Amino acid sequence: MSPAETHDVFESPLNTRYCSKEMKRVWSPEFKHTTWRRMWTWVAEAQLELGLKGPDGKPVVTQEQVDELRAHQNDIDWEVARAEEKRRRHDIMAHVHAYGVAAPKAKGIIHLGCTSADIGDNTDLIQTREALKLVRARLCRVMSRLADFAMEHRSQPQLGATHFQAAQLTTVGKRACLWLQEMLLDLEELDRLERNLPFRGIKGTTGTQASFFDLFGGDHEKVKALDKLVSKKAGFDRVLTICGQTYTRKLDSMVSKVLSSIAETFSKFSTDVRLLQGLKEMEEPFEKDQIGSSAMAYKRNPMRSERIGSLARFAMAQVNATAFTAATQWFERTLDDSANKRLAIPEAFLAVDAILIIAENVCTGLVVYPKIVERRIRAELPFMATENIIMECVKRGGDRQELHEAIRRLSMEAAKVVKQEGKDNDLLERIAKEPIFGLSRKELEAILDLDKFVGRAPEQVREFVENEVRPALAAVPGWNALDAGEIKV
Repeated sequence: MSPAETHDVFESPLNTRYCSKEMKRVWSPEFKHTTWRRMWTWVAEAQLELGLKGPDGKPVVTQEQVDELRAHQNDIDWEVARAEEKRRRHDIMAHVHAYGVAAPKAKGIIHLGCTSADIGDNTDLIQTREALKLVRARLCRVMSRLADFAMEHRSQPQLGATHFQAAQLTTVGKRACLWLQEMLLDLEELDRLERNLPFRGIKGTTGTQASFFDLFGGDHEKVKALDKLVSKKAGFDRVLTICGQTYTRKLDSMVSKVLSSIAETFSKFSTDVRLLQGLKEMEEPFEKDQIGSSAMAYKRNPMRSERIGSLARFAMAQVNATAFTAATQWFERTLDDSANKRLAIPEAFLAVDAILIIAENVCTGLVVYPKIVERRIRAELPFMATENIIMECVKRGGDRQELHEAIRRLSMEAAKVVKQEGKDNDLLERIAKEPIFGLSRKELEAILDLDKFVGRAPEQVREFVENEVRPALAAVPGWNALDAGEIKV
């Protein structure tokens, strides 16, 4: 039975409740340890291809040994590895032993010239690269759904808000593009990071390649070729020229910062959705049998958006762990990074993966209530239209300063009625009764045409989505083939 089935062992909720099977696989023991075996195979292949010979002139690595390694990359005997690690207190050497048991003819050349970081650190970078690809694909899925939403509602006027106070109008689609803009910046950072993520390469114990320099009899070119060849087999074009025993933990910190940036973006997104739901202008999806509150049956709590905010807080917190780790490494390496790395990097990826799954669900099912949106606009629009009213009256020969003073006085009176008496905004009626303005109620209503107050917002949405968002998504291969993921709770 798994721990989840026994119910008496803690298992991370990131695994059991939130993230996708694809992301869990990348950080699974199976992916990690089969990648270790691929690393050992690539090293042996490269040594064979480069003609590594012993003092007697015979090949040190044979094709038969490489074939055997390749044939047993995936059949890990976990019990053998577990018993050996308990005995040796060294995970890499435990799996060297287990691989040797599975491939006895190749036993003597497994890990030849390598240090643990040649295998473990490079595997970490492979896992990071694969996880970045998944995050990028999920981010693209969210952006595509949100872009569709923005285009659909690009012309729907909506009350703007600064300081959470009523401000000039925007549109529902334009506000969605504020979220999209931040996502696009995150996508660009993801692209840059994945494109430039380097491989540690095959460098030996303190990064000097001394063991391989000795194996190849002092041949600099073959040692360099081994480094590049193994990195190429792993799919990396860029290889660190300089490293200590480990790759610089600055790379982990950089990865964590990008994940934190995505979490920041979706924390803001989820907060805005929650505020809009509180105003009854928009709602996240709500299922037929979903319960909002155990006591208040009428409630439709924004639990998806709240969960995004909660997970985002966790993901952002991991930045501290990786920053401190990068800052406190001594010389060529210390081992105080290990336990921290095992937690901070995978769990930040799992959290962001979960955030994006939920966000796609929210963006796919966002509901807008135009009548509520318009009612809130109408309650505030007379105040916002005062400058337009003044300009219209000046065009008809009025004195701007006198008009400004009159409309200021009437606005204060109307605001008092709204705030102290709880009545509707009657500013337009007050203006229509003042001879200084000379405007009928019908003429005032014409001035209050909502389309006149949203500026270029609809065009901005179209230009942004068509010229920036869609091309950015088109440049990412295969993102739409990824499964949407499941919201389990």
